[in-house]
Amino acid sequence: MPSTNVKAISESTRDKLKMAISQLEAFLNENALPQLLAEDQDSESALFYKGLLSDLRHMLVFSEVAYEKLGVALRRPNFDTDFAERALYEVYHQCVNAFFYPKNECYSEDGRYAYTGQDAIRFRKKPVRAGRDIVLSVSKIFEELRDDLSYYESDYMTQRRMQGQK
Repeated sequence: MPSTNVKAISESTRDKLKMAISQLEAFLNENALPQLLAEDQDSESALFYKGLLSDLRHMLVFSEVAYEKLGVALRRPNFDTDFAERALYEVYHQCVNAFFYPKNECYSEDGRYAYTGQDAIRFRKKPVRAGRDIVLSVSKIFEELRDDLSYYESDYMTQRRMQGQK
């Protein structure tokens, strides 16, 4: 991939991560388990919200680390394409995958809805409005990142292996 394209994708990805970080951070700073459980105190709800908060915290940390790495790549006097591509690969495999394949499976993507204009995210249990809103809000950002970085899903590593064999 040409370095000018990698630089543009790095800038765009960093901007999108910044938006996701600000939304996740605001939600996590304003919401704690007791607030999310205010309406529904059963043990199933407690497990659901503990899992959701845990997944969102992981997503926030992965996104912040990736944001910083891309910042380093973009601030260097001579743009290091290899470093930036590695950072973009990590964005795809850590941030995007952390969103679409959350460890606690409080929600999942139902591909049948992806082309209907409806939200493709389906929750295991109906969350409170704030929980639903944050997941659906950042889903749009992570969908864009998944589309933008699809090259880094598998083609990037295939190309790296082929270069190593030469």
